[in-house]
Amino acid sequence: MTSHTTLDGKKALVTGGSRGIGAAAALRLAREGADVAVTYVHGKEAAEDVVRAVEALGRRAVALRADAGDAQEAAGAVGRAAEAFGGLDVLVNNAAVGLLRPVESLSLDDVDRLIAVNIRGMFLAAQAAAALMASGGRIITVGSCTTHHTPGPGSTLYAMSKSAVVGLTKALARELGGRGITANVVHPGPTDTDMNPVDGPFADAQAAMTSLGRFGTAEEVASAVAYLAGPDAVYVTGAELAVDGGYTA
Repeated sequence: MTSHTTLDGKKALVTGGSRGIGAAAALRLAREGADVAVTYVHGKEAAEDVVRAVEALGRRAVALRADAGDAQEAAGAVGRAAEAFGGLDVLVNNAAVGLLRPVESLSLDDVDRLIAVNIRGMFLAAQAAAALMASGGRIITVGSCTTHHTPGPGSTLYAMSKSAVVGLTKALARELGGRGITANVVHPGPTDTDMNPVDGPFADAQAAMTSLGRFGTAEEVASAVAYLAGPDAVYVTGAELAVDGGYTA
């Protein structure tokens, strides 16, 4: 474990933490000293790999199967993480699904699924965390650059769902600030993950839309998450932090 551990003794939950930005966030929080729980739906082996990596850093870790689209599981995962560690200090509300299709082709099932996971699931996890957290708690939601700039057709439903968590974050910041709990949202831009690989069919066009001319890495997004979870961000709440290479500049 590194000597730079700003989160020593903290207990964190990263939803959707088996891969991509979630896995990178879990490992970064562990490097900073936190014990970390991750949730997964289908990626049990990947989640267990994250657990082993966290444990190799000298921290406690647990993988919890929980579908953010299931109301009971979305809220229940927070309680299960707190039970495993004896409390909860940091929630990284990351679990989400993406769907890019022309608006007229979206079915009611598509709409219900994205709302269930990307909006209701994030609300219920935040609600459960708020009930458990003491002063110093952190609720960090992973949003999207599409809340500020939609480059083309097909992202109507996804952008709507991600815009909802901005309102959630700002309202949480107001409601929980008196208790010393902060709430912030990180907006990744084009980021190299399994869902949107840097060598994918639309990658060149996305990279060209950034000021830096490249995709970001999951680790670069995770560094923003770690900042918001740490002591240097004690006076930051209700904020939207873009980690998008200038995509929305």
